[in-house]
Amino acid sequence: MAVIIPRSDPPSRIHPEPPQTLEIDHFDRLPDSILLLVFNKIGDVKALGRCCVVSRRFHSLVPQVDNVVVRVDCVISDDDSSSLSSIKSRSGSSAGSFSAIFRLVVGGIVKPLQALGQFLGTKRSSCGGSGSSSSLSISGDDEGGEIEQGGVTHHSPTQVLKNFDEIRYLRIELPSGELGIDDGVLLKWRAEFGSTLDNCVILGASSVIQPNPMRISQAVDTSTVVEASGSGSDDNGSIPESFYTNGGLKLRVVWTISSLIAASARHYLLQPIIAEHKTLDSLVLTDSDGQGVLCMNRDQLEELRVKPLAASSASKRTLVPALNMRLWYAPTLELPDGTVLKGATLVAIRPSESKREVSDISWVSSAFEEPYETAAKMLVKRRTYCLEMNSF
Repeated sequence: MAVIIPRSDPPSRIHPEPPQTLEIDHFDRLPDSILLLVFNKIGDVKALGRCCVVSRRFHSLVPQVDNVVVRVDCVISDDDSSSLSSIKSRSGSSAGSFSAIFRLVVGGIVKPLQALGQFLGTKRSSCGGSGSSSSLSISGDDEGGEIEQGGVTHHSPTQVLKNFDEIRYLRIELPSGELGIDDGVLLKWRAEFGSTLDNCVILGASSVIQPNPMRISQAVDTSTVVEASGSGSDDNGSIPESFYTNGGLKLRVVWTISSLIAASARHYLLQPIIAEHKTLDSLVLTDSDGQGVLCMNRDQLEELRVKPLAASSASKRTLVPALNMRLWYAPTLELPDGTVLKGATLVAIRPSESKREVSDISWVSSAFEEPYETAAKMLVKRRTYCLEMNSF
């Protein structure tokens, strides 16, 4: 009886060797220009830092990225309580009417402003020393300018950005806004600077009532809403007498001054980055809350390099020049999407020495994103009130 023994296939047939073409890394065949487009889309400085360790080629290309986003992770403070005391004592020793107003503001913004105190500034080797100092930091693995806290190494944005040679568009995002405001209160600002303040727009409301979902489902005629909200039969656009007696005006003054202080502090602390990165075309310093935005274009950046800023003698911030302000107010402002702003206030600010036409307010309504852009457009149609403020 014949026995059939199955023949086993040779190992080469069971496990064939991969073709030589599979050993080629097709990613390496991409030109540098394409890789730089990818890196510019990534933008985030920490993600780009991780890309640097992938290969020598990536390590050589990442410093050429021209679009960078820096998200600040945390505020590292040495002694908040002593910082609070020192700033309160400085504000108490100031003279003039601004001193009294600043004392009203300081309770809400002193700690965030102190947290900005060393932002982009001198590095510290530790976080446990005495005295009052703090910094905004980014966690990571880069060398130089590191701060150890809780086993995590932190780096200042200035140190991180030194690795980039050709930044054109820079966006820095703080972990939160500087201004401490009550829940339900709306306060947003947008400022542009050169060597000093160029303009600032502030939008505030004492409360915000979100739209009713049932109402959103109905078609709303925008023009009708604007007409009804802007020129109703019982509202001629004038500020009611109660606005002056119930603290409404004082609150708006606090909003205005605190926003200007926050903006000037941000501007002052950007000097090292602006001086070092001469390729910058645009710089934006914002926060994750969307509270405030500081913007500088190429001309404004160059102006700061050529003409040094004037610093405030009281704190580390840019001196705010004498200002002309325009104010619009509505006790109730209903937006087309159904959102209702109570005590809606819009303030447009420019230096008194500005050469631009005072009546030109086209830049005001475009300062914010929707739905607040619509709110600004509605407010500027109301009666305008002019104010002046001295330098501080």
